[in-house]
Amino acid sequence: MATQPQFEDATPNPGEYTAQDIQVLEGLEAVRRRPGMYIGSTDQRGLHHLVYEIVDNSIDEAMAGFCTHVQVRISRDGWVTVRDNGRGIPVDTHSTTGLSALETVMTVLHAGGKFGGRGYKVSGGLHGVGASVVNALSEHMWVEVRRDGKVYRQEFQRGHTQGELQVVGGDQQTGTTSSFLADVEIFKDAEFEFDTLSARFREMAYLNRGIWISLSDERADREVNYYFEGGIASFARHLNRNRGVVHPKPIYFERNVAGVQVEVSIQYNDGFSESTYSFANCINTVDGGTHLTGFRAALTRSINDSLRKQKLLKDDDANLTGDDVREGLTAIISVKLGEPQFEGQTKAKLGNAEVKSAVESVVYEGLNQYLEEHPSDARRIGEKCVLAARAREAARKARDLVVRKGLLDGSTLPGKLADCSEKDPGDCEIYLVEGESAGGSAKQGRDRHFQAILPLKGKILNVEKARPDKMLAHEEIRCIITALGTGIHPQVDLTKLRYHKVIIMTDADVDGSHIRTLLLTFFFRQMPELIHNGYLYIAQPPLYKIQSGKDQTWVYSEKEKDQTLLALKDKRNVDLQRYKGLGEMNPVQLWDTTMNPATRTLLQVNVEDAALADEIFTQLMGEEVAPRKQFIQAHAAQVRNLDV
Repeated sequence: MATQPQFEDATPNPGEYTAQDIQVLEGLEAVRRRPGMYIGSTDQRGLHHLVYEIVDNSIDEAMAGFCTHVQVRISRDGWVTVRDNGRGIPVDTHSTTGLSALETVMTVLHAGGKFGGRGYKVSGGLHGVGASVVNALSEHMWVEVRRDGKVYRQEFQRGHTQGELQVVGGDQQTGTTSSFLADVEIFKDAEFEFDTLSARFREMAYLNRGIWISLSDERADREVNYYFEGGIASFARHLNRNRGVVHPKPIYFERNVAGVQVEVSIQYNDGFSESTYSFANCINTVDGGTHLTGFRAALTRSINDSLRKQKLLKDDDANLTGDDVREGLTAIISVKLGEPQFEGQTKAKLGNAEVKSAVESVVYEGLNQYLEEHPSDARRIGEKCVLAARAREAARKARDLVVRKGLLDGSTLPGKLADCSEKDPGDCEIYLVEGESAGGSAKQGRDRHFQAILPLKGKILNVEKARPDKMLAHEEIRCIITALGTGIHPQVDLTKLRYHKVIIMTDADVDGSHIRTLLLTFFFRQMPELIHNGYLYIAQPPLYKIQSGKDQTWVYSEKEKDQTLLALKDKRNVDLQRYKGLGEMNPVQLWDTTMNPATRTLLQVNVEDAALADEIFTQLMGEEVAPRKQFIQAHAAQVRNLDV
């Protein structure tokens, strides 16, 4: 017979925990206490998210058909101002809050025009927290609304209203101007990056053809303007501009299915990687979702149907896989719908089940029609996919061969790997070290308990220009794959990752930079999951050692060097030593400067803009020489120290 469990009194004095210990955060205080819940983080990504939230509101006006121009300006003093020519935020009194609609939107969470469907049939903002979150995380903010022939203005400080809504002038135009100064109490680094914002706004202009987005930066006297009549077809053409294309014009089709507007553009190139970007209500769904699932299913089915009609696949041949038909594919999928279901405020994944069938039907019918009406393009695309299938089969055989030899499955680790004794991957890290000499120092200087060392000989293969079978034949790449244990794209299994910190450690010279870029290319193309989940890092060895008497200081940048020398200018016998190679440091020095978790600096690798990263890797590492030359010429002026 079961008996009731007897619980001992674990709290000697329950009276110490009372209702007074339950804290209720009023208004926007919750946002300031836990900003990461609303903008993802308080680093550079979260900082830029503030701008996106305000601009997204203007884009919502554009999608509703009321806005054609968005201007963004970064002032010298750090203020960001966003102006649009939409309808302007309403200023009449809100029945529930008793405040003006403008003040309600700016100071009350979950208040906005995106809920009932009257203000916006389609919008990126769903939760009504965008403007109020920006307000909460800004030291100062003001908003001006032009509507009804008047100009209304209200000011705020850290989310709190500073005075009543006022009429400050007259204007027959309409629109909203929002200006904010990010709060340094929240953001340690409140410097906005022009290139990051520029890439995002270019993307927005592609997704909303006919809208003009301008960005100006008074700090560096820079300005860009984006306007694309071609929409996402222009986007696909832009992404492929540094690649050889299989068919000259991007395939484009658009249709509305049961209230879901579907836009798709497709163009194949002669590369080996897939570049597919999905959007829902102009929000970049970096983790995909139902629209991406529907697209991939339809693409695979349509290409296989076309191959059989062209007799490129015989009756007894197996269908091509999704990986086969997506090799060298550049695609943009954009859906717009009334009630999107996103995962979280940062909207990384779309969950609406009905969108899958809508996208699948549009893509299948649209692509079938295009391939039938353009037989030469259909032939070139088909031959590209069949070649990809054959290469993938060759790669599979190569993979099976090395697996049978125990070279990829982790059963036989590379002989030159100096492994660590810890078995919990969460506590383990591996250094991928340039050169045998530096590898020897790293092995001697490391903490053997949790640090593994894998020395790499020479420069690894450039995987941007190599098929999978050739890549697997490269010894250094096989060593990396084997040591990590995850396999490679598209079958990366992170549960088998043996180290949760994978650290690239190369010399601080030209060759080291090249090797680092080759390794980043490999991880971006073959193990992107490591980057997306925050497992990839870059070590920062010192550039200089400054000796003053018995005191020595390691410095990691030119700015830090100048500051240190300035502080020591009155002292004698100051010696400056430049370190270009890891092998120049003894094991103790390497540990103290680069490997000791208490003192080292690691840069975590992440992808803020996948399309931009894809573009840069293609420019720097692809077959075409001209784009690489243009990139070097465009950025030559930014080089401060060049080791030749």
